[in-house]
Amino acid sequence: MNRVKKIWKFFTSSKKAAVGSLLLLALLVVTAFPTFFAPYDPSAEEYIPRQGPSISHWLGTTAFGQDILSQVIVGTRQSMLIALVVGLFCTILSVLVGVSAAYFGGAIDDFLAMATDVILVIPTFPLIIVITAYAKANNFWLLVLVLVITGWSYGARQLRVQALSFRNRDFLQSAKARGESSWYVIIFEMLPPMTSLIVANFLGAALYAVLAAAALQFVGLGNINTQSWGTMLYWAQNNEALATGMPLWALAPGIAIAVLGTSLALLNYAFDELANPALRPIRTLKLSKLSKLVGNKS
Repeated sequence: MNRVKKIWKFFTSSKKAAVGSLLLLALLVVTAFPTFFAPYDPSAEEYIPRQGPSISHWLGTTAFGQDILSQVIVGTRQSMLIALVVGLFCTILSVLVGVSAAYFGGAIDDFLAMATDVILVIPTFPLIIVITAYAKANNFWLLVLVLVITGWSYGARQLRVQALSFRNRDFLQSAKARGESSWYVIIFEMLPPMTSLIVANFLGAALYAVLAAAALQFVGLGNINTQSWGTMLYWAQNNEALATGMPLWALAPGIAIAVLGTSLALLNYAFDELANPALRPIRTLKLSKLSKLVGNKS
């Protein structure tokens, strides 16, 4: 309970956490009810093509006569789902590999650390392209699987280093002396002090997933017939939106990706500061307190 209060207090006092939370909350609401916010059917090709912004179509229309604003709003769902699902599975895998390697040590640590390092040194995006192109199955879960396979290693490395610093602490030795099982020690003794780092890893993995998924869909390796920000960029690029007077077709999804990325990055920085006090900004003293300090010294 004290840890929850500490996190909540930090959340409310950190501008990064507050702004990131508000942005992410707004996107989650749109994700939950996209059809409520979308003024039109995003797939309907029934409007005048290549319109500029107007009262009827705030961001204009595509080359096919579709409403751009509706596509951005409805596309929020898939982009957010990719971020949340990939972030969750990457975090679970990072925790399993990183913490287990540090706790068990020996040959298990050597093997898991080697597997982590192998994934880390492989160029990620080319590997994603090769796997996706080879599979030749443009569906949501394939995209999630590819991003999880390539996105867990950095978090596992961080968690392993943190867990190694706990391995010989007194509270862990006491749990072992009581006869607690290894998994009990890991789950109930090691993980709670690492909560902020685990959350930060989740946010980092989610940010990676958003950018990587958008890049894959932009080059046509996702399902180009679904509604997402990446597929919007794909169709805008293929129809030369910037060169033919439809800049908002390309800029709107790009801005949406930037907003989501900003919210996740701000929250990630906030939790990094929570996990590492050295990263927290130095609070300036009030003039009265400073004067008091100077007076006491004199």
